[in-house]
Amino acid sequence: MRPAPGDGLDPVERRQIVRDGLAVSVATGAYGISFGALGVGSGLDTAQTCALSLLVFTGASQFAFISVIASGGAPLLGAASGMLLGVRNSLYGLKLAPLLGWTGVRRAAAAHVLIDESTAMSVTRSTQAAARVGFLTTGIGVFVLWNAATLVGAVAGDSLGDPRDYGLDAAVGGAFLALLWPRLDTPTARIAAALAAALALLLVPLTPAGIPVLAAGVVALGLGLRG
Repeated sequence: MRPAPGDGLDPVERRQIVRDGLAVSVATGAYGISFGALGVGSGLDTAQTCALSLLVFTGASQFAFISVIASGGAPLLGAASGMLLGVRNSLYGLKLAPLLGWTGVRRAAAAHVLIDESTAMSVTRSTQAAARVGFLTTGIGVFVLWNAATLVGAVAGDSLGDPRDYGLDAAVGGAFLALLWPRLDTPTARIAAALAAALALLLVPLTPAGIPVLAAGVVALGLGLRG
């Protein structure tokens, strides 16, 4: 799925995209330590915890699943919670499929690394070549580092303590903010961000996990259709 060397992308721009993608990958992938530790703490063994990161590979859905398991809920209920959070990935696919232009096996393989970070690093690009570099660098980077960190967290378990003590949860949020900030260059974008954030914060204590994210997305979608 690597773009061909003759894709016309400026080398300087390529290096910048790769550098940004790797920075996001490190910030996001490191938080996989938290998932690994919490996974074994919820009752899963190391192999099961690592399998979730390898096969499911969408952090929010994984955390939703183990939170249900840890509280004594049925695995099917945990899977349902994870699927609810994963709905947004389908929406990402609708946007990225024509932008990236892959078909067949390439599209199927790309779907596995279709996550928040790889989407954010590709939809901001002005050309298909740039979008592909951003998508692949970030998607593959996060996949490798997230799975490696999950293994470390699962093996180390409780000896690591609370991963939030290391600021890893803040690192992920900071990475997203860095991606979002340059996009707030129009009044509509700023209004959408403010309304979506306010609605999500309002719903967090009132609704199940996943609902605030979907509701925030509806705000942006509504403003987009209005425009």
